[in-house]
Amino acid sequence: MPAHRKSLNFFQFIAILFLSLSLTCVEKPTNSNITVEEPTLERDLAAIKKDGKLKALTVYSGTSYFLYRGKPMGYEYELLKRLAKHLDLELEIIVADDIDDLINMLNRGEGDILAHGLTITASRKASVSFSNYLYLTKQVLVQKKPDDWRTMHWHKLENALVNDAIELLQDTVSVRNESAYKERITNLSEELGGKIYIENLPGEMATDKIIKKVAEGEIKYTIADNNIAKIMASYHPILDVDVPVSFSQRIGWATRKNSPELLKATNLWLEELKKEVDYNVIYNKYFKNKKDFRRRVKSDFYSLNKEEISPYDSLIKIHSEKIGWDWRLVASLIYQESRFDPNNSSWANAKGLMQIMPKTAKELGVTDPTDPKQSIRGGTSYLGQLWEKFEVVKDSIERGKFTMASYNCGLYHVKDAQKLAKKRGLNPKLWDDNVEDMILELSSPKNYNDPVVKYGYVRGIEPYNYVNQIFERYAHYKQFISE
Repeated sequence: MPAHRKSLNFFQFIAILFLSLSLTCVEKPTNSNITVEEPTLERDLAAIKKDGKLKALTVYSGTSYFLYRGKPMGYEYELLKRLAKHLDLELEIIVADDIDDLINMLNRGEGDILAHGLTITASRKASVSFSNYLYLTKQVLVQKKPDDWRTMHWHKLENALVNDAIELLQDTVSVRNESAYKERITNLSEELGGKIYIENLPGEMATDKIIKKVAEGEIKYTIADNNIAKIMASYHPILDVDVPVSFSQRIGWATRKNSPELLKATNLWLEELKKEVDYNVIYNKYFKNKKDFRRRVKSDFYSLNKEEISPYDSLIKIHSEKIGWDWRLVASLIYQESRFDPNNSSWANAKGLMQIMPKTAKELGVTDPTDPKQSIRGGTSYLGQLWEKFEVVKDSIERGKFTMASYNCGLYHVKDAQKLAKKRGLNPKLWDDNVEDMILELSSPKNYNDPVVKYGYVRGIEPYNYVNQIFERYAHYKQFISE
């Protein structure tokens, strides 16, 4: 494609500018009437630290936060994990159903930090406090090439496309109502002295979904950040994303205006993160690695395509129902054990999806632990047996944690931890902050040699992390996959 294709025709611009000075940007009707709310919650870093949890608002999209082959992923998600760890906080992800409502959700106190790539604009700065920028990008026009574009001569293809933003005059661009893209189109109309119609799209549509609709011919034009547009075009080559409509813009996260300490801590963390290799690696992973992106988009186990976690979902559902467990929780356990690889085996000779030990497999009637049907049947049956051993634990979530810890390190080590908890004045029927602390203590000689402990040493960090990681992943599964 010739380099001059996207250049501005200066004389054409001047002519249209003077002929159209009286025209303004006209919008198609919309039912959106979002009023920006003032902060209604006083919750800064000290209160967040006391609570122990960082509540992060984000969106469900192919770059911010999604599920792929049983693993939560996303640019914002990976950065948030690092921020929460830096602040020594548990991370809670809150997904906004309506992107246009993100700022109000933040100001209402539904989250502590708005972790979605927002263009830093003057109008938004009146409502929230922005972090230092994460990266720079520019906005581009997203349009579909003709269906036979591969066989077209370059000049015919050029004539079939918008080559300059000025050609959008008297045409329609589809964007979300409360987006920076709409603001840019409005400003562009004023700059060009003409009229661009705006079709307001619902806030439930993430940018990547809107771009997909352009590729499918349902929408004629939209505006997107260049990095998102380019990664989408790598899978949909029928898209043209070469026409810029803005200069470079800063993309950042946001906090409430009454959370200056959280903002300061976030900026200090970001300053240090930018010095690390990880910073660019994460960006490239989601915005430049076209091969991995195409692989995800083609997969049935990409949550934006289907509500599936693994190839074994139907089996997991059947056998989870038999023991009365949420199948998504069992799926999280299986991911923890084998990453859904039926041929996985451990140093201790545990095998299969649920990593059943040879002795346990024999007791459960599992003749081939690498067979997914046998492994899931046997593993869930064993979970059911362990569940029955904790009848005194009335809270079902806590009981599930005792069961999982036993699945990992053995029933009697967990029973020892309960005894030690009781001796220390802790609650032996609560896993969180009680028995989980004692399972850690069983790594120390003074504790595993205690008279109440019958089964000795256990490397307590393993069941401790095992339970926490399974339930953390389960929380993600519940975000993406309906029960």
